[in-house]
Amino acid sequence: MVMSPGYHIVVLAATVMSSAPVVSQIMDGPVVQVAVDVGVMVGQIVEYHLTGCHLVLFTTTPRSYVSTNIIRHVHMNVETGLVVEEAWVFSQDQLAQDFFLRGLWGDITTTCRALILDLTTSNSTDLVLRWAEAAGLWRMPETRVVAVGRRARVKDFLLHHTFRNTLHVIYLAFQDLIPHVSPHHGNSRLMKITGLEASVSERVWVYLRCMYCNNGEADVQPIHQYNITSVPQPTDNLFTEQVKTLMGREMTVVAVPYFPYVDYTPLSDEPGGLVQLKDSIDTRILEAFATALNFTYEIREEPEKIWGMNENGTFTGMVGQLQREETDFTTITGISAERLVIIEFLRTYPSDLMTVTSLKPSLLPQLLSLIRPFEGDLWVALLLSVVAWGVCMWVLQRAWQWVTGGLGIKFSTSILYGWGALLEQPPSVPSASDSGRMLVGWWLVFCLVITTGFRSSLIAHMTVQGKTLPIKTFEDLVSQDNWKWATEPWLLKGIPLDFFSKNTNPVVQKLYKHMEVLGADEALHKVLKGGFSLVDFENYINIIVASRYADQHGNNPFYVSKRGVSILATFGWSLRKGAPFYTRFQQLRSRLEDAGLISYWTKEVMARRVKENREANPPNSEAAQAFTSQDDTREKPLGMQHMQGAFYLLFLGFFLAFLALLGEKLTHSRSLAL
Repeated sequence: MVMSPGYHIVVLAATVMSSAPVVSQIMDGPVVQVAVDVGVMVGQIVEYHLTGCHLVLFTTTPRSYVSTNIIRHVHMNVETGLVVEEAWVFSQDQLAQDFFLRGLWGDITTTCRALILDLTTSNSTDLVLRWAEAAGLWRMPETRVVAVGRRARVKDFLLHHTFRNTLHVIYLAFQDLIPHVSPHHGNSRLMKITGLEASVSERVWVYLRCMYCNNGEADVQPIHQYNITSVPQPTDNLFTEQVKTLMGREMTVVAVPYFPYVDYTPLSDEPGGLVQLKDSIDTRILEAFATALNFTYEIREEPEKIWGMNENGTFTGMVGQLQREETDFTTITGISAERLVIIEFLRTYPSDLMTVTSLKPSLLPQLLSLIRPFEGDLWVALLLSVVAWGVCMWVLQRAWQWVTGGLGIKFSTSILYGWGALLEQPPSVPSASDSGRMLVGWWLVFCLVITTGFRSSLIAHMTVQGKTLPIKTFEDLVSQDNWKWATEPWLLKGIPLDFFSKNTNPVVQKLYKHMEVLGADEALHKVLKGGFSLVDFENYINIIVASRYADQHGNNPFYVSKRGVSILATFGWSLRKGAPFYTRFQQLRSRLEDAGLISYWTKEVMARRVKENREANPPNSEAAQAFTSQDDTREKPLGMQHMQGAFYLLFLGFFLAFLALLGEKLTHSRSLAL
C-alpha cells in the first residue's frame, strides 16, 4: 500500500507486536530525552527524504522506546494517518514467514521503499541482518536504509554482505546504549534498571555507506557529527549515493561464443578459464561502458558453453552463475519469464530470427515450357471443355436433324472442330442451323480468350525461365516430400530448446520430432546435395555463408528465408539480481541505441568478420558460380532447349498417328476376312 505524500509503515518485531495504540507519554531523564531526540531526528529524515515511500520499521524489542518515538514523531511531522501492521517474524513457521515477506515491500506500484532499523539493543544487529537478507533487501538496490545504533558497530554493520547492493544506507551512531523499556514504566524504575542516569552522550555521528569509493569496493564515510539536542539538523546530503562511476571496480563477466554478438579466444584449455575478446558487438559495448563508468573487467568462458536451463528452480550455465551471484553480468543472453525471476535483464539489441537455409530455387526443365503457362487444373478444365462442347454440338445437331429432317454431323467432326478452333485453325463450320452457329460463335469467343492468355504466358516463360518455389517458412519445410533438416547442437542448450520441445504448434512439433543435430559446415554440405535444410539464426548463418560459400560478387548457392521466426523477444545482457549498476547500464545502453551506434556496429562487425574470414581462407565459389549462371538475365535467342517441347509433341503426334494406322489396318483386315 502506498499513500503519496503519506506513508505506509510496517512495524516488525522478533516477537509478536502488541496491538495497543502508540503511547506518546514522554518521561523525564537524560536517557528518555535521547530516545525522544532520536525520534525527532529520524522523523526529520523521513519528512525531508522519504516522503511518499513505503516505510518498514524493524525492531527486535516489542516495547522499544526508540521505535515508539520514531513512529510518534513521523506521525507529528507529516499530515497523514499511519498504518501499523503487527506481525510475527522469526517465531512463525516457514510458510507463514514466506507469505508475509512477499507482501512486505509493497506491490508493483511502489516506487520508493525505506527501511528504518532499531539496533539499540545489544543482540539486535545479527537478527536484523538475518531478517534483511531473508526479506530480499539485496534485490532492491534503491531502498533507503536508516539505522540507529551504537557507534562501535558502525563498520561491521555498514560493510555487511547484506548491503552488497544497497545504494543508500546511513547509520545514526550513539556512544552509549539506549534502553528498551516500555513507556508505561515510571522514570525512577527506568533509571534503576539501566543505571545510566548520567552516562548518556549528547553527540550523534552520521555515517554513510559508500558503494565504490574504496578503489571500487565499499567503504564507510562519516558525514556529520551533531549535538543530538540541537534539532532540527541539516540532512541535505544523506542520500546522495549515485553510481556515476565505479571507481575502478573489477567486474566479473561470463560469456558463451555467439558471433556477431560475442567472440573470443580462450587463454587456456581449462574449462571456465579467462578469454581474450575479439571484435564483436558486445566487445564494443563493454568497452564503451567500462570507459564511461570507470571499471575494469575479467571475462571468463562458461565451462559448458551453455546459457542455462531450469532444473527444478536451479539454473545451469551462465544464468546459474548469476543466480548463485558468482559473476556480475553476462554477455548476450535471451530472456524468458523463468529467468526474469532471478536476474536483471538489459535489453541491448533485437533478437536474431530463426530461419531456414536451403538451396536457391533451381531452374525448371525447358521441356515443360509449353504446358507451364497454365496450371494443371486449367489444362484439365480446358480438355473437358473441348469434349463437352463437342458433345453438346453433336447432340444439338442430332436434335435439329430429328426435328427438321436435315443433315446431321459426325461426333468426330464436332470434336475436331472444337479442337481446331482452340488451335486457331478451325475447319469449315459443321452446322447449318442457327442454334449450331450460335454455339460455334460463343465457342470462338472462348477460344480467343484462352489462346491469347496462353500465347502471352508462353512468351514470358520462354523469355525468363521459371524456377522452383523457395522454402520460406517452417510450414513450407515440413510440407516438402522426402525432405530432411537439422539444427546445430549449441542451439539446443537454452531457450531455443524450450521453444521447439514445448511448442504446441503441430508444425513446430513435427519440425522438432524429425530434426537432426549437425554442425553448420556439415549441414551446409548436405544442403548443397539437395533435399536438406538447416534451421539456424539468421545473422549467424549469413556470416558463415558469406565467408565460405560466396563469390567475389556475393553470390552463393543458398537461400536464407526472409520470413524468420522470432523465438525470443530480444537479446541483451543478464545481470545478477539487485545489481546496483543496473540503472546506469540502462542509461548508457539507451544513449548508444539512440545514437544509432548499436545498429551501426552490428553491420560493421559482420562485414569486417566476413572480410577477415575470406582473406584467411578463400572460399570455394564453384557452387556459387553454377547458381550464378542460372540468374543470367541477358537477352538470348530461342534455341533447341527452349523449343524441345514442340518437337516432343510432334513425335508424340507421329506415334499416335502410327497407332491409329495400325488400328485401321487391323479393322480393315477383319472386315475383309468376314
